[in-house]
Amino acid sequence: MRFIVIDGMDGAGKDTHALMLKKKCRDCGQTVILRSHPESDNIYGRKAKDALLGKGKFNKITASVFYAIDVIRSVYLYHGKADNVIFVRYLFGVAYLPYPLAKLLYKFFSLFLPTSDYMFFLDLKPDKALKRISKRDDQEIFENLDDLMKVREKIKKLSSGWKVINTKGSIDDVQEEMEKYFKNSV
Repeated sequence: MRFIVIDGMDGAGKDTHALMLKKKCRDCGQTVILRSHPESDNIYGRKAKDALLGKGKFNKITASVFYAIDVIRSVYLYHGKADNVIFVRYLFGVAYLPYPLAKLLYKFFSLFLPTSDYMFFLDLKPDKALKRISKRDDQEIFENLDDLMKVREKIKKLSSGWKVINTKGSIDDVQEEMEKYFKNSV
């Protein structure tokens, strides 16, 4: 089983690239489970999403807590159940918390949650991310320039060992860069 994580900035193209990778794997005859957190198929994901669409500090904390439960639930239910398990949004969810807590929780979760050689940090400058995000119908609580700048800096500090891919280029260029890491197995 190959465990693939696509994480990073809001607006960086995580879901887009996960869907493209899923299609490529299926075209090669491989089974794929794709989980994009927060998921709406369970109470934890729905509560995280509701909080993300709210305002204020309470909703920021609530979103982070329920997001973490949603991810842990997905690991328990889906890890090892297909040739490829793709997680969109995984460990970097902690970057939405104050940095000392984010660093502590990142280390804690890294000890207990699975990791792999296929962990991608899709990076994008906050101003470009905000431009992409502005095209969406609903904006989430962290989707503003100030929060995006803070979150990106925290993710950059936490991303040691991740494959960092800048997503400012075309979708095809970014996908090609990601697929280089699969050594013709996708």
